[in-house]
Amino acid sequence: MKTTRALVALTAVAAAGLATATPALAASAKAAPTRCHTADLKAGFATGGDAAPEMDKVNSQTLAFIWFTNKSTRACTLYGFPGVDMVGAQKTDGTWSLVRSSRKPTKITLGKGDTTDFSVNLLPVAKSTAAKEKFVPAKFLVTPPDETTHFTLKWPFGGQILKQDGATHPGTFLNPVGF
Repeated sequence: MKTTRALVALTAVAAAGLATATPALAASAKAAPTRCHTADLKAGFATGGDAAPEMDKVNSQTLAFIWFTNKSTRACTLYGFPGVDMVGAQKTDGTWSLVRSSRKPTKITLGKGDTTDFSVNLLPVAKSTAAKEKFVPAKFLVTPPDETTHFTLKWPFGGQILKQDGATHPGTFLNPVGF
């Protein structure tokens, strides 16, 4: 009789131990964040202090920075290159889809409220440059990596860029998220 009670007691202790261990195991196996969708983010140009591109320094590259902030309630990831189409202010400008740099992307995890950015290399030209040789930015259509819906951002910096929309290695191009 004592053996049966001891066996029942050991079984109960073992079951209780497993019952308390199961939630701990489930918590540690939490799912990794999935990618950020356009609806999870807000975007804009970095405009403060040294973040603004030097559009008056013609014939030398400068950088513009565009940020993404996670406005969702969950963590999410960004990996790769965003899509950037510049829409011009001149009738002859049209839309210029920027090419990618050779930089290797890294995965960025954004917690709720976290921000990351990416840079766009620009090659400004003088205002006196002929209209057919310059591109005057008006808007940037910015699509997060692996998404199809874009943000429309008004170009806040003025200036104009050497028009190289058909060039193989233009002086104006974009970098992956995190660069």
